[in-house]
Amino acid sequence: MHRIDVGLAERSYPIHIGRQLFSELPTLLTSLPTQLCIITNPTIAAHYLPALRAALPDDATVLVHEIADGEHAKSLSSYGEVMDTLIAASFNRDCAILALGGGVVGDLAGFVAATYQRGVHFYQLPTTLLAQVDSSVGGKTAINHPGGKNLVGAFYQPQAVVISTDCLNTLSERDYACGLAEVVKYGIIYDADFFTWLEDNVAGLNAREPEALAHAIRRSCEIKAEIVAADEREQGLRALLNLGHTFGHAIEAEYYNSWHHGEAVAAGTVIAAHYMLQQGELPAVDYQRIEALLQAFHLPVRAPHLSELQWQQRMQRDKKVQAGRLRFILPTAIGRAELRTVTDWSGVWQAISAVTETR
Repeated sequence: MHRIDVGLAERSYPIHIGRQLFSELPTLLTSLPTQLCIITNPTIAAHYLPALRAALPDDATVLVHEIADGEHAKSLSSYGEVMDTLIAASFNRDCAILALGGGVVGDLAGFVAATYQRGVHFYQLPTTLLAQVDSSVGGKTAINHPGGKNLVGAFYQPQAVVISTDCLNTLSERDYACGLAEVVKYGIIYDADFFTWLEDNVAGLNAREPEALAHAIRRSCEIKAEIVAADEREQGLRALLNLGHTFGHAIEAEYYNSWHHGEAVAAGTVIAAHYMLQQGELPAVDYQRIEALLQAFHLPVRAPHLSELQWQQRMQRDKKVQAGRLRFILPTAIGRAELRTVTDWSGVWQAISAVTETR
């Protein structure tokens, strides 16, 4: 088992990484209150809820609130239903929320915890690779609004993150690949040596070999913890974690039912890289390595077709937009990226067009 600490002064917390960790919860989470609400979905509950419940204190009052499976469940209505459950059960300010699931569950549960009775403790128990290496760490919580993704939310840190890697055995190939998109991101923005390690370990990671997977998760969490500790509320460095996301969120919004988050981020990352290739600021060999590694992990490197107006409208709703000006995370080399304000829409559109799949 490995432990990584997210250093945020009085709000610091551990990330525990290992196999079959739910059985270790009594020793890892020693200060759980007596009122606990597990937020999960039916798919995850079928696999992991019995083991989690068996590990919780015998004297605890445990509620289980299941939300629908899928991004559409990260909604105002789902949020309201969880609040109704907590209030009906007379849960008080000393309760805790346990997020058992992927990014949708974690984001919704975290926002519930941030706002119920002005804030209660919560714990992240991520069961997907994407959630384990990204969304469970750092305290970003949110729900979606019809006007855009993650527009209603709060920065609210968990008390601990418990990553049980054996949960990944039940992931579909597609969902597993989506998590690898976020792993690749860390190499592009922060750690060239890690990117090279990923290139050298494609076969092991695609086969979900435990040692390779443990290293990829651990290094991803180390990078995320370092960045969050330096910039908790995304005033500078932390914005780099959004590589590919401005383009990706536009794809997700238009292709809600057919594109997953990691897939959209992968295509968005290639667009961002292509833009810098056009500008002469990203070496061609680095662009080719980025594209090749994403392809090796069975991720899309071409964006679906959207009209120019659709791209503009969706990206103008992105949270990184300031004073109506688009800001993107752009790679300058493998291992380095920058947040930039871009006024050259023609160049952005050229990059999008170059990376869009032919119809």
